[in-house]
Amino acid sequence: MPHHLYLRYIRSDLRRNRAVTLCLALVLTLSAFLMAGGAIMMERLAGSVGQIFTVAKPPHFLQMHQGALDRPALYRFSVDHPEIEAWQISEMIGFDGQAITWQRPGGGGGDLSASLIDNLFVTQNRQFDFLLNTADDTVPRPAAGEVRVPVAYQQQFGLRAGDRLRIRTGSGTTSLRITGFVRDAQMASSMSSAIRFLVSPADFQRLSASGGGIPESIVEYRLRDTAGIGNLQRDYEADPALPRNGQAVTLVMIRLVNMVSDGLVAIALVFASLLLIVIAMLNVRLLIRATLEDEIHEIATMRTIGLPARDISSLYGLRYGILTLAGCLVGGALAIPAVGAMTAPMRATFADPPITWITVAAPLLALTVVLGIVMWLCRATLRRVRRIDIVDALVHGSTGPRKGRRRGTAPRSRLAGARPGRLWARLALAELRDERGRWVLLPVVFGLTTVLVTVPANVLATFQSPRFGTYMGAPSSDMRADIGSAAASGEPADDAHARLRSRLAGDTRVSATHDYAQLLYQTYGEDGWETIRIEVGDYSHTTMVFLSGAAPSAGQIALSALNADKYGLSVGEPISVRRDDRSQPLTVSGIYQDVTSGGYTAKMQGAITAGADRWTVYIDLDPGADPVSLARQYNAAVPGASVIPMLEYVTQTFSYATDALRTASLVTLGLGLAASALITALFLRLRLARSRAGLATLSSIGFPSTELRAQLWLKAVLAVTIGVAAGSIIAATLAGPAVSALLSGLGTGITRLTLLPNPWISYLAYPLLLLTAGALATWVTARQIRDGRPLRWLS
Repeated sequence: MPHHLYLRYIRSDLRRNRAVTLCLALVLTLSAFLMAGGAIMMERLAGSVGQIFTVAKPPHFLQMHQGALDRPALYRFSVDHPEIEAWQISEMIGFDGQAITWQRPGGGGGDLSASLIDNLFVTQNRQFDFLLNTADDTVPRPAAGEVRVPVAYQQQFGLRAGDRLRIRTGSGTTSLRITGFVRDAQMASSMSSAIRFLVSPADFQRLSASGGGIPESIVEYRLRDTAGIGNLQRDYEADPALPRNGQAVTLVMIRLVNMVSDGLVAIALVFASLLLIVIAMLNVRLLIRATLEDEIHEIATMRTIGLPARDISSLYGLRYGILTLAGCLVGGALAIPAVGAMTAPMRATFADPPITWITVAAPLLALTVVLGIVMWLCRATLRRVRRIDIVDALVHGSTGPRKGRRRGTAPRSRLAGARPGRLWARLALAELRDERGRWVLLPVVFGLTTVLVTVPANVLATFQSPRFGTYMGAPSSDMRADIGSAAASGEPADDAHARLRSRLAGDTRVSATHDYAQLLYQTYGEDGWETIRIEVGDYSHTTMVFLSGAAPSAGQIALSALNADKYGLSVGEPISVRRDDRSQPLTVSGIYQDVTSGGYTAKMQGAITAGADRWTVYIDLDPGADPVSLARQYNAAVPGASVIPMLEYVTQTFSYATDALRTASLVTLGLGLAASALITALFLRLRLARSRAGLATLSSIGFPSTELRAQLWLKAVLAVTIGVAAGSIIAATLAGPAVSALLSGLGTGITRLTLLPNPWISYLAYPLLLLTAGALATWVTARQIRDGRPLRWLS
């Protein structure tokens, strides 16, 4: 067939079926938009993190430490390991957020008490781990009296260049002028326990000498080959002379923490795209089959005059190819500005990566996948053209073998037993039963859409739940107090802990406390003795959640999931730990999941009164007590302890992830509602077109249009309700294991996540919104049925 005839036929067909064509085109556009958007976001995220890593040069391995440093031991260690390319000690001074205020010239200001993470003031490093200007990614070096503030605080508190930052120290107040903002490759994410301010060496000395801050250090290493990070960490932790009173972090952990938040949005978009592609494929298949049935006489005629089946298939396939290509082009074009807006905070936090060939190839590949999947389905469905019996098609209008009734059976009237006023309902239910193979599309579509909009909302509610603290290796409590190795005045952790305990014991608002001492032990690993961080205390009444086993008792230890995998241990197996050259045999009592300290933690039953490296106290309050105001009072009364409401601790720790999930949830909800409404309208228009003869007959014998519309309403509402109910059940039962597998694969320390959905949102509001979308689309479509014109259905 000449090409101009192809195009003329396609143009005529698109004009004749404008509404159906528009609905299908919009669904395909949404699919392409999400797939291209997810691909662009993943590429931009990887490029942004890669860009800041290239310029800032974060350490490959670092060890945080509070207390005195054995510098000769560190030097000896570097000499003994020629794989180390460079190493340095970064000195820091930490201040509580309540001790830091800001003031804007001309009025306005506040403090940083809303942020519960550590505020560390540092000078610019000389060799690597640079803090970068947000404007041009250069390495700034502030002059005396100036400070560069983390970009996260610029976004959180609305700080501007020119504002004055005042730090309350032991000897007064130090005032610094904000001259810019910095990106931090190491501590950019909210899952990091600290954030860094950049000051001049003179101001750093002033802050250190004035008192009121907690001195800390980071020992940092860059290797010639990153493949040796694990070996270096094991060697470092096996040397008892090296400082390790703090968390150890590797490059892999830094990259994971930085990418997990926006990566969740990208994964959610791709997940939504895949579901929409499945929905689009179901609709394309429905539309092709309906078109073949409607135009069977034309197809049979073309076959009769000698037109090959392959040319006929190409004719129909080209129609959907053009639609899909147009949807991909429009969806891809819309994804560019949309992703640009969604990734603006990410680019501010990390870097604005350059445009490379991967930037162009990633969305093109994603759109090619969408186009390829739809075209493959078209070809598979259009194979029916080759199997059409020409005589049967011309005589009976059938695309396949006719199904006959079994001999000896009489047809049963659909109206048998129906009451006169409910004939329309009986007819609707009978048609729904007889044509369930065709109507199954709506339940499938709404089931998938329910999963699409519910799963991100359930994960978001889980991350925001106070009970999520049990996934962080912590019991359920109202407040949490952390005491480092030294208070602001150099007070030992034991003394600060004793003062906190004394105040808690006399506070009538406190119902219970649980004290845990953090100690550094050693255990035998693959390459000899390795350091393991153990929290020692009373776990007999803990509310922690265990994956397997139970809390430890005397002579037992519980391991985090990552530690259990690392040492190849399970419940009931022995493990030996040692401290101060004294070995202690233990039995693994249980395995739990944890995302703190890189996920490598352990819990041991015991009583420690002194000598702890750090202390953690969980505080339960009486009903009615306000943990927020209590935390402020204790922070002021015991400067050596950082007291935080547990809900706020969870919220701020996962703020990047929850912000990203909130965005993903809103995006998928909007697209899910739009797609479900469009698909309902598309499906019902096709059903009306297929049922026009039957509707004309019913109208001719006296059925009013209200009852004809009511039939459509009943069938659509039943199909939609079944789909929403099935989708809610799937989201409630299967989504948890799927999300757990994803988080486990990312190495977050969570291997089994029990979703904690908000039932009012997930099981009431969202289903009602989907039902409303389906009902609205049905109402719009049903308006085509009018009184007084039965012959229009025969045309």
